[in-house]
Amino acid sequence: MRSCPRVLIIVGSVSDKDVIESAITTLKQFKIPFEVKVSSAHRTPERTTKFARQAESRGIRVIIAAAGWSAGLPGAIAAETVLPVIGIPVPSSILLGMDAMLSMVQMPPGVPVATVAVGKGGAKNAALLAIQILANEFNELKEPLKSFKTAMAREVITAAADLDSTWEP
Repeated sequence: MRSCPRVLIIVGSVSDKDVIESAITTLKQFKIPFEVKVSSAHRTPERTTKFARQAESRGIRVIIAAAGWSAGLPGAIAAETVLPVIGIPVPSSILLGMDAMLSMVQMPPGVPVATVAVGKGGAKNAALLAIQILANEFNELKEPLKSFKTAMAREVITAAADLDSTWEP
């Protein structure tokens, strides 16, 4: 995989930084080149449109967009590109991200946004989904993904064995 960014992460606000940390960590773990930008669908729509329209020509293959409140960012981006867009609902409003999630999953037909769980866990899954998408083009990502899933399974089995033994009579 070339060193130019393959994943573009766009957050609607600087305050969303904490949520996307797990996505950044996961992309780094898999050595995926990425970049992070701040742009609001409502406050800086021209900037958002520019990032979406120029992404593909810059080598970006997947866009991750994190937003809270009405969460228009992923949809605004998806309307401007043919690249896959993954939305991360941010729990920033009094509705704790439910409003953002509903906004993302209720995109009109023809403007898809893949939506993951609310918050930090969703951010990690967004990165993993982006890596799985990239693995269709970059075969060298398949083995690390398989190893990652095997390691997760091993951790569960180990933890289960420890817990199971505490319940034995």
